[in-house]
Amino acid sequence: MYPLDEISSLPKLEPKSEGIETPRKKKPRAIAVITECCTGCAGSPACVPYCPVADCMFWVPDEDHPPFGHIEVDPFLCIGCKKCTSQGPDGSFLDGCPWDAIEMEPIDEVEVVVGEMSI
Repeated sequence: MYPLDEISSLPKLEPKSEGIETPRKKKPRAIAVITECCTGCAGSPACVPYCPVADCMFWVPDEDHPPFGHIEVDPFLCIGCKKCTSQGPDGSFLDGCPWDAIEMEPIDEVEVVVGEMSI
């Protein structure tokens, strides 16, 4: 996994999320962060189709072990909708990541790493 402050500079390869291309209207309370548990679902990631923001989720190849890779989330594009996660309220299971490799991190903790995020 890449440090949060470097993710926005990575090339955004397919498969990647499709959807709205307009800037977010407000700063989310939390954003999705990919953990080291991400397997990339063997090149067909289950989480990416749920993301409603263009280029927010994207493929990053594993340079040491091609053709493997994983998914990353652009912290500056994520709207915090939680659609990519599999954890719902009260421990219920939702569609999204089947490996629980996506955590919602509070925006103030992410801003410590990437800097102040404006809307």
